[in-house]
Amino acid sequence: MHNDIPHLINGKRVSATGRKLPVYNPALGEISGESTVADQKLVNEAVAAASKAFITWSQTTPSQRAKILARYKLVLDSEIDSLAKIVTAEHGKTYIEAVGSIQRGIDVLDYVCGLPGHLQGMYTANVAKGINVYSMRQPLGVCAGITPFNFPAMIALWMFPMALACGNTFILKPSEKNPSCSLKLVELAHEAGVPEGVINLLNGDKETVDAILAHPGIQAVSFVGSSTVAEHVYKTSINHNKRAQAFGGAKNHSIIMPDADLKQAAEAITLAAYGSCGERCMAISVAVAVGDEVADKLVPLITERLHRFKVGPGMEENVELGPLITQQHLDKVLSYVDEGIQEGATAVLNNSRMKPEHAKNGFFMGACLFDHVLPSMKIYRDEIFGPVLCVMRVPDFESAMQLINDHQYGNGTAIFTRDGYTARTFAERVQVGMVGVNVPVPVPVPYHSFGGWKNSVFADTQMYGEEAIRFYTKLKTVTERWPATT
Repeated sequence: MHNDIPHLINGKRVSATGRKLPVYNPALGEISGESTVADQKLVNEAVAAASKAFITWSQTTPSQRAKILARYKLVLDSEIDSLAKIVTAEHGKTYIEAVGSIQRGIDVLDYVCGLPGHLQGMYTANVAKGINVYSMRQPLGVCAGITPFNFPAMIALWMFPMALACGNTFILKPSEKNPSCSLKLVELAHEAGVPEGVINLLNGDKETVDAILAHPGIQAVSFVGSSTVAEHVYKTSINHNKRAQAFGGAKNHSIIMPDADLKQAAEAITLAAYGSCGERCMAISVAVAVGDEVADKLVPLITERLHRFKVGPGMEENVELGPLITQQHLDKVLSYVDEGIQEGATAVLNNSRMKPEHAKNGFFMGACLFDHVLPSMKIYRDEIFGPVLCVMRVPDFESAMQLINDHQYGNGTAIFTRDGYTARTFAERVQVGMVGVNVPVPVPVPYHSFGGWKNSVFADTQMYGEEAIRFYTKLKTVTERWPATT
């Protein structure tokens, strides 16, 4: 019997009839549940609930909102284990990775708890005789978040706590591939004291997304997913007079300089490339070796590490590669591996058809490593979103820099070097939004902000931190004169 995953509107679970979507346990290759696509009627109900709740929630003091969200953080701290098990069951990532991703989401709540101090405006006295000017930041209204399958807890927690702390209400539309964790997050928010209607959840696919994007009662949309869909979400939202931030795909390069600590770089790049089975927009998917000598030493170090990788269900001990999310996605990644070989890249390691003996029906594949990859190859141009690392060889630092700057994506990047001048030059000149120096996955801490450049993002603001405050609020400026009364 399959688990029916409901919507949640105005604090209550809502089971609806309509088109059903399967939810899989990717380690078993079996359907574990079903969700129903939210149609226009359900979207209207969720917007109505959020709009009504906004009247009261927006007038709640920032400090009171922060106190409620602080209680929510404590509740989440106590529920990390149960949330991680849900993530592993429906996404496939290892339990340790699931715990880490949830913690990165909870970290944003630490920042949110101090948000009242960031909502203060400016005040200028006597701009003219007897005239003062002050500004304030006010909430937008009902906001929506559309989250991807790869981080069902973390990215949701990057969105709605920021929106709520700024005084907005929220509709969360999780990925149809693994919605159960998001449902639990919303129910735990109510348990912590978030009032009914302030945070709602709708399941669905493109039908639901398009209804959200077109709804006049929703003021802002935040999205994370592929660049193709991100562009659609952004342009459609803008055409319907909404604010929008839509984060898309990536092809993250890591430069390895001749002076780098190669053992440290190899270990860091391996974990960054194959963590979460490569299903993350901050994965290092291209290692750019400066000089053949660097590449000739780096590739064996990575290969040796990969031979020790254990592939299996995410709840098993010492597993480093769990399954991919669906059979369809697995087939897509496998097709890239086959194409890389056809295009002439050197397959140093091809474990693409590897499956654990006790989980043959799961959506598993092993690690793949290509050397001598060229810029013209599809495995370089496209985001693969799987456990595949490309090694490219360039003669010098300038060539490596040009390679990165010429790519269509600009999400994250890293450089491994001992030279401060080289690192500073790289950080200043690289056309990428998030940069690591001897740090392979440079996801900013919550009081900075997350976001890429080029085709990795369609937005004027980034996620969480000060940038999110600007996204989830509108500026109002008051010019006042108070004549003397007689």
